[in-house]
Amino acid sequence: MWPAGRVAGQLGSQPPITHSVPKRPVAMSEVSVQPVLTGRQRKQFLQFPWKLYANDPHWVPPLRMDQPGLVGYKRHPFYEQNEVQTFLAFRGRELCGRIAAIWNRLHNQYHRENLGFWGFFECVDDQEVANALLDSVRQWFSERGIYRLRGPANPSINYTLGMLVEGFDSPPTFMMTYNPPYYPTLVEAYGFRKSQDLYAYWGHIDFLPQLSQRFSAFILRLKSHFGIQLRTLDRRRFRQDIEEFLTIYNQSLAGTWGFVPLSQNEVHHIARGLKYLLVPELAVAAEVDGRMVGAAFCLPDYNPEIRAIDGRLFPFGFFRLLRAKRQVRKIRILSANVVPEYQRLGIGLVMLAQLAPFCIQNGIREAELSWVLESNALSRGSLEKGGAKRIKTYRLYDLETNMD
Repeated sequence: MWPAGRVAGQLGSQPPITHSVPKRPVAMSEVSVQPVLTGRQRKQFLQFPWKLYANDPHWVPPLRMDQPGLVGYKRHPFYEQNEVQTFLAFRGRELCGRIAAIWNRLHNQYHRENLGFWGFFECVDDQEVANALLDSVRQWFSERGIYRLRGPANPSINYTLGMLVEGFDSPPTFMMTYNPPYYPTLVEAYGFRKSQDLYAYWGHIDFLPQLSQRFSAFILRLKSHFGIQLRTLDRRRFRQDIEEFLTIYNQSLAGTWGFVPLSQNEVHHIARGLKYLLVPELAVAAEVDGRMVGAAFCLPDYNPEIRAIDGRLFPFGFFRLLRAKRQVRKIRILSANVVPEYQRLGIGLVMLAQLAPFCIQNGIREAELSWVLESNALSRGSLEKGGAKRIKTYRLYDLETNMD
């Protein structure tokens, strides 16, 4: 096992993987793919999206400080048991694409599968470049006896996930992915097929008080029958509450398609980050006899501010985000999770209804509920009956093949 934060497979002398270019009317350089080995290459990998999306009005840059850890260039708890290898694609000397091969051992152990994941895919509109990048991922995994691929995951289901396939007419909400419309064509032309879709729903914030009013009698009976107590995140034990919320997240999603529980170190790591982003009144806990059995939490849509600071938190961007916490007019409802023995009782509805007064008082106008699995018919049906509108679709792709 490599030391925590060390990127297995990125050391040593690996030759570039070259791909011949068919004859064209105009001579063109061949496409080459290089494994990322040096500090300069790492910088190229991290900065490439700024070049690719320079003229895209809907792209929102990622938070720059998060990216080195997420791709394995700095210590991150996800890579304590998993591995990653990143690649760069060039046509001649021109950088034109990037990708990461992600060996998620925990997924394979948890689901008893033998999958290789890929993510952090960015590419010019060139099928040869896309093919070369995906070939490199296939080859890396084939050397490890893995022939089934899934992606994109950045780096797993617990972070940013999926390729946008519908809804290119607006920017993404905070912590959701974005890509050009030609990406699905590149991936499907290579041979990948849909594995699962993820949906983003939009609703005017009025739907929360409407839910509260519509189901007020039901909510009162439910609270009375089970002795449910609702509270918002406690400022005095902020970090501990966040970690409890994430523990509920782990417990509630145990049987969900593709889900892998966060490790304890990942819980600690994510909790540290959320501490500065969460608004306490937008995080609701449901307790029975003093035990937390449900947790719902939302985040302000920080993306307009992140675009304004170009993804840089320092020296002044961090304070700008903190000021934005009370000024945003749109939130993202990330989850409403309930432990298995209390599921299907409507506790998620009770928690969402609890958010209504704060949203109204603070002028919040919109909410995105994302993401929701295509296979989660119960949640989808509830949202659609409540008037939520599906606005974006993200897709995970699978490929099952052997290298020739």
